[in-house]
Amino acid sequence: EILEAYLNSMIMGPGVYGVEAASQYYFGHSAREATLAESAILAITFSAPTAYNPLRNPAASQDRSRALLDKMVDMGYAEAEEADASYAAYWDNHDYSRTSASAYYDREDKAPWFSEYVRQQLLNEMLYGSIDLYSDGLTVRTTLDLDYQAIADRYMGRYIAQVNKDYLASSSQRLGEAERVYAPMAEFLALAFNLEGVFTQDSRTVVEFQAKERYRKQINPTVDALSLMFGIEPLKLATNISYGAQKTDVARNTVEGALITLDSEKGYILAMVGGSRFEESNQFNRATMAKLMPGSSFKPLFYSAAIDSRRFTPGTLIWDSPVVFYNEDGTPYIPLNFKGEWQGQVLTWYALAKSMNVPAVKVLDGIGFDLAINRAAALLDITDPEEIRTTFPRRYPLALGVISVAPLQMARAYSIFANQGREVTPIAIRSIEDRSGRIIMEPEKDLRAAQKKKGSAIQVISPQNAYVMTDLMKRVVSVGTLASQTGQGSVFTYKDEDGTRYTIPAAGKTGTTQNWADAWTVGFTPYMTTAIWFGFDQPGNSLGVNQSGAMIAGMAWAGYMSEIHKGLPFKDFARPQTGLIDVKVCAVSGLLPTEYCDDGAVVLTYYEGTQPKGYCDLHQFTSEEAEKSIRILSGQRDTLGGGQVDSTLEYGELPDLEAILGSLAPADPLDAKDEDPVTAPPPEESEPSILD
Repeated sequence: EILEAYLNSMIMGPGVYGVEAASQYYFGHSAREATLAESAILAITFSAPTAYNPLRNPAASQDRSRALLDKMVDMGYAEAEEADASYAAYWDNHDYSRTSASAYYDREDKAPWFSEYVRQQLLNEMLYGSIDLYSDGLTVRTTLDLDYQAIADRYMGRYIAQVNKDYLASSSQRLGEAERVYAPMAEFLALAFNLEGVFTQDSRTVVEFQAKERYRKQINPTVDALSLMFGIEPLKLATNISYGAQKTDVARNTVEGALITLDSEKGYILAMVGGSRFEESNQFNRATMAKLMPGSSFKPLFYSAAIDSRRFTPGTLIWDSPVVFYNEDGTPYIPLNFKGEWQGQVLTWYALAKSMNVPAVKVLDGIGFDLAINRAAALLDITDPEEIRTTFPRRYPLALGVISVAPLQMARAYSIFANQGREVTPIAIRSIEDRSGRIIMEPEKDLRAAQKKKGSAIQVISPQNAYVMTDLMKRVVSVGTLASQTGQGSVFTYKDEDGTRYTIPAAGKTGTTQNWADAWTVGFTPYMTTAIWFGFDQPGNSLGVNQSGAMIAGMAWAGYMSEIHKGLPFKDFARPQTGLIDVKVCAVSGLLPTEYCDDGAVVLTYYEGTQPKGYCDLHQFTSEEAEKSIRILSGQRDTLGGGQVDSTLEYGELPDLEAILGSLAPADPLDAKDEDPVTAPPPEESEPSILD
């Protein structure tokens, strides 16, 4: 019994306790199936799990297990032929490329990123004292939905592969263009001005690059295996350095991705993908641990504060044009829209739906940094004052998401909009039982009790604010940057058992960072919230102008979310019973429409008291002026601006444009009786007239 307890509880490798776990870890099968040589390896690891680890130190393990087998033969526990045959069968077929870490991460697991996240939470936050995660036979009940996880793995695997393929193609195209156009120019200039470091660089660089590539891909793995076989530590150190350099290059030139799905009400983590593949060289969970720039997907967080400030409404008119903002230190900042396009006057809802940058900075400028930062911090659950200070720079690029957050934080922030403004705390572990089935911990029960205790403080934002923001982001799906990817929301249309069609509403926002380095889409339905990111682990590279948040993350988000909602009944976003009003306004001016408004109208949701009261006069003025111009150009007489224009023209004769334009222009203030025309400076001759 003492030996049994010892064999089943002692550590026998990294995170490995007991002979059964060790056999599975080292050999991939039960200890019941262990050969004589494998049994000898298991026995020696008791005395030194690190020193005799056959994956980490195969040379030492080989020597020690051979000595043990020889001792067994001497003592009559094994025949010499049997020991020799078993020893040769194992070590002749030993995979020297398989490391201790890869053995751990190659284990069968349908959700390895989530499993590791749970393990770290148990070790770092929950299990203390006498409870041992590895040896106490615990049963951990989690929030994961394996069906959703399988769909998430499929979509992310497909899109990560596609984005990498497109990135390599665009990179090759850019490099080809550089070699074809710019390299000859650089070489010509280098020769002309005797810039030796430039015109001799090409051949040297190419040879250097090719040599490094060949060593890293073909030679270094072989050298690494030899260092393990013969226990040559200095050689092993050299191969590790090469692997490190290769890993850095891979991180800079390989597109990774992350996905996190939350239950929009309960905060359950339903699916998690932390990268392309969970393995020894790729263990960093980008869904929970990465600090990434969210780009324009950050905008709704401070637009929420703008709506609450009542300085902005969904129908506020904002001018989208080039403008210079000055930071607190006096440095200028000139934001640019996607592809440098400008829209002129736009309404707030349209600016957000189309992800316009200048209006976003104007919104931030209009409400101030304090309101914007406080709201964003509350939604992202950042409470430490020092962390708030370091996360949110008080500079205008903040409006375009120049901060660092994890996809899990972004999913949490958006789920609050879906949850009527109430706090959502992401949770992975519901309960923990010991080996006898007794519940020893209930993290979910404790969380619900703490939330209930908060009372009204559970509201991060008001239900009215949550609904208005949800309505704004629904327009991103219907007419904005997610419209084409979702078929204007039609991908969320399903049929019930009776064949009746219904559409589950969806809302969200895309985001693309500077130089197309990161691509985001974060969105939600009344059921679930999902954040998806694509980008690089090491900054400094570009996905390419065609791989924006809308194009790649948006496509992945739309397909994945559509599939995991299949079979769910219709559910709508809850609307507060008071405090809101829907108003139909002119789509151009944001004011109440008139008979002259021929550019369309839109129904927007306002806080009561902030809705427009005045009628649109923009189209009436435009219509009247157009009518006057038509009458003038068609030969009618009309009195305009106090003067008369005689337009009796023969066919083919041009009208007097100067007279027409003069009649349309407002009266010159110098013509007023109480104005002294002598005091006004005469126009300079060099100044061009309006006709010029």
